[in-house]
Amino acid sequence: MTDSRTHPESSILLMDAAALGRALRRIAHEVIERNPELRQVVLAGIPSRGNEIARRIAGIISGIEKIDLPLGVIDVAMHRDDVGRRAELPVVQPSSLPLPLEDRTVIIVDDVLFTGRTVRAALDAITSFGRPAKIQLAVLIDRGHRELPIRADYVGKNVPTAPDERVRLRLGEAEEGVWLVRQS
Repeated sequence: MTDSRTHPESSILLMDAAALGRALRRIAHEVIERNPELRQVVLAGIPSRGNEIARRIAGIISGIEKIDLPLGVIDVAMHRDDVGRRAELPVVQPSSLPLPLEDRTVIIVDDVLFTGRTVRAALDAITSFGRPAKIQLAVLIDRGHRELPIRADYVGKNVPTAPDERVRLRLGEAEEGVWLVRQS
């Protein structure tokens, strides 16, 4: 039976904790395969879930390759193209990246790729720190509905969705997983 406070009846489990772990391991293996110079790779998470996903991917890579990838944080709040349209000002968190970025591959890590606007804002934020050799994108869920020509290099799961549906991700809680939630 589903607890409607945590999982509305209109939600569908897409990935349980085990499937989530498998998706992150697959992404980690793909990062290793596509980046022969792993020492030049930086994982930059978009707060808040992107940070946790980046941390987990880095841990998996460390376990496989015995290398600690540097982690960064890219806050996109002030780089969004809808800042002036929001009723409330966004909460700004500090961004930090290991510098210099030149000759490095920065992998932006986020939980859900939807319209592409958050990724565009992350690209703007990264270029304010310098000019990396490459920028790649890793997402746990790609739900489609792109408004910008952005494609992820690493995807945990493609989930075609309707515009009135949402993807909910739980990390670090008793019941980890990914749910598709239909808005009423």
